[in-house]
Amino acid sequence: MDSDGQEQADWRHPVVLAIFILCLVPEVILSGADWGLWGDPRWRLWAFQNAGFWAGLLHNWRPNYVLQPYMMFLTYGFLHAGAVHFIVNMTTLISLGPPLADAFGGRRLVLLYAGSIAGGALGFAVLSSAVLPMVGASGALFGLAGAHVALHYRARRAVHATQLPVLRAILGLVALNLVLWWAMNGQLAWETHLGGFVTGWLLALWLDPEPDDSSDRDLPDVV
Repeated sequence: MDSDGQEQADWRHPVVLAIFILCLVPEVILSGADWGLWGDPRWRLWAFQNAGFWAGLLHNWRPNYVLQPYMMFLTYGFLHAGAVHFIVNMTTLISLGPPLADAFGGRRLVLLYAGSIAGGALGFAVLSSAVLPMVGASGALFGLAGAHVALHYRARRAVHATQLPVLRAILGLVALNLVLWWAMNGQLAWETHLGGFVTGWLLALWLDPEPDDSSDRDLPDVV
C-alpha cells in the first residue's frame, strides 16, 4: 500500500516481466562470457556489432546483414553495456512499468514501450554524431517517464490545477541527464533519452485519448 492507502501496482505484470526477461537473457549470456564462465569474451562485441544501434548504417556503412539498418531500431534496446547498466535500467523498469501496465493494459504498454525504443533510436540518429554503437533500454524507459508525465499533465489540466509539479518533473529529468553526462565524461546518449521521452509523451496521449476518470489512475505522483 502507498501512503494514501492505494494498492501499489504489481511489478509482476506479464508484460513487464516479459520485457525484463528479454533484457535479462542476453545480459546473463554476455556477462557470463565476460567473466569467463562460458563462451567467448568477444560475444558482447559481436552482439554490439550486430544488434547495437549504429548511426553510420543510416548513411554509407555496410550492414552485417540485410535487415540490420531496420532491426537495430529495436534490438539495441535489449542489450546493455554490462551488469551495472542492466541493473540500473531494470530497476527503473520495475518502478515505471507496472502503473502504466495497469493504466493502459498489456497490449498498449507493448506499443508504448516498442514505440519509445524506436523513438529513442530516431532521436539518436537525428541528433548524435557518435560513431560508436548505442545500446540500452533507457530510450524506452524515458518513454515510460514521458507517458507518466503526460498523463499527469492532462489530469492536472482537466481540473485546472497548477502544472508546476509537471514542470519540476521535467526539469528533474533534465538535471539527471546533465549529471549523468558529466559523470560519464560526455558518453551519455541523451539524444536517445530525449527521443524516447517525447515519443512516450505523444504515444500516451494517443493510446489513451479519453480516460474515463483520470482521478482513478493508480500512478505515482509527479515530484
